[in-house]
Amino acid sequence: MRLLLCVLAVAVWAQETEPPLSPEQIEQQHLRQMLSIRRVYVDKLSGGDTATQIRDMVIAALQRSRLFIVTEDEERADAYLRGSAEDLVFTEVRASREGINVRAGGRVRNRDRTEDDTISGTFGAGETDDRYSRERKHEALASLRLVSRDGDVLWSATQESLGAKYKGSSADVAEKITKELAAAYARARKLGK
Repeated sequence: MRLLLCVLAVAVWAQETEPPLSPEQIEQQHLRQMLSIRRVYVDKLSGGDTATQIRDMVIAALQRSRLFIVTEDEERADAYLRGSAEDLVFTEVRASREGINVRAGGRVRNRDRTEDDTISGTFGAGETDDRYSRERKHEALASLRLVSRDGDVLWSATQESLGAKYKGSSADVAEKITKELAAAYARARKLGK
């Protein structure tokens, strides 16, 4: 009887344990879950005063992408976009100095009573190039993740930008994040077909 119970317990235990999923299988599960998302709430981003502005830019970029309905009501959301962002202002200082300097000299003097001989020589050269520049720059960075209602992280990305030709660094990083999310959503659609 004990043997039969042990065999049954092992059989039940074997059925309950599933083999671990491969990274590809985990990604496919997350992508499939993304297809069920209709409404997204963009949570307040941590990272300082500029995080609020970047949040607004991410909302605008998501709205333009038309991937999801962006909602301001957290209760109605199917998923949440969370993370941190920062727009840093700094001054980049560059200083360099190059130069060549060569000096030479000499003197020979012979004094005896009848003659006074003096030989003298000198040589010089030189060039110096000093450069100094200061440039004020912006650098924005954001690290965001798409989290399901169950708390599973379905997608995450980190982007940074020094700005683009026609937009500032914050707007550029918001666009990059949205493009990366759109690319993940496109992979999910291909997988769903």
